[in-house]
Amino acid sequence: MKIYKGKKVLITGGLGFIGSNLARTLVGFGAQVTLVDSLIPQYGGNPFNIADIRNQVSVNVCDVRDSFALAYLLQDQDYLFNLAGQTSHLDSMVDPQTDLEINAAAQLSILEACRKVNPGLKIVFASTRQLYGKPDYLPVDEKHPIRPVDVNGINKLAGEWYHLLYNNVYGIQACALRLTNTYGPGMRVKDARQTFLGIWVRLLIEGNPIKVFGDGLQLRDFNYVDDCVSALLLAGASEHANGKVYNLGSKEVIGLKDLAQMIIELGYGGVYELLPFPPERKAIDIGDYYSDYSLIIAELGWQPTIGLREGLANTMAYYAEHHRHYWDANP
Repeated sequence: MKIYKGKKVLITGGLGFIGSNLARTLVGFGAQVTLVDSLIPQYGGNPFNIADIRNQVSVNVCDVRDSFALAYLLQDQDYLFNLAGQTSHLDSMVDPQTDLEINAAAQLSILEACRKVNPGLKIVFASTRQLYGKPDYLPVDEKHPIRPVDVNGINKLAGEWYHLLYNNVYGIQACALRLTNTYGPGMRVKDARQTFLGIWVRLLIEGNPIKVFGDGLQLRDFNYVDDCVSALLLAGASEHANGKVYNLGSKEVIGLKDLAQMIIELGYGGVYELLPFPPERKAIDIGDYYSDYSLIIAELGWQPTIGLREGLANTMAYYAEHHRHYWDANP
């Protein structure tokens, strides 16, 4: 990771969950970090996420849809970690145009700006496992058919492929990581727009039951945010990653009912309840999912290191202390 010392790094979505944790690590490596975030309330940006490093980074409040601002900010950067996005699957079905603008059209504008003002930088794009849709087989590897079940998955796929196209045609170094369920301090917990685990954390701290939809047997894998950050940095540092797509994942696979029980057992009290799927969620549910991430192990040497119970304990402790910065509550 010494490669980042003294380098100029731009992070879109920089006040969000993963972006802020990435920024903190890069500051520790001696990078010159600029954060871009729209701070639109429906999305994940939160100034408190960088409270401890605020004087060590530059912050520019702008929307990734502002192509002129992004073109200016991209000049002279060595790396772009392109993390900004609309993450809610339900919102993408209710307001597909906005999802298209942020997750596809804005990505194309960013890449065009790179081509014109800074074709030599390296880009790491945060993609999603959601684009696979309902798995034909498990674990899901990168050769699995791509069959998104919602507008968000289609637009994220377009954003991913724009990056690979510009790598292949214009020589702009770019790669993509298909993230699975990332969690940890800094994630949006006000609601379920970013991850269902977020609203679970809030419900527990407020003393309310966790809502588990369906029979609770759906299998998932999870990555603690520190492991996700490590994967992003390894991809950014590796020329071998250019033009590639990598799954992230975990060897720990767990059913949602067992996950709810695990988080309840951490000592914050609470219970979970099984509820029928709301129709709008059932329509886009993918059933079981967990990743085959052997490709990134073999090519970049990445391995998740934070166990699920440890990561959940860290997450609950963080929000128990700092919840007032993430939602209005008086537990």
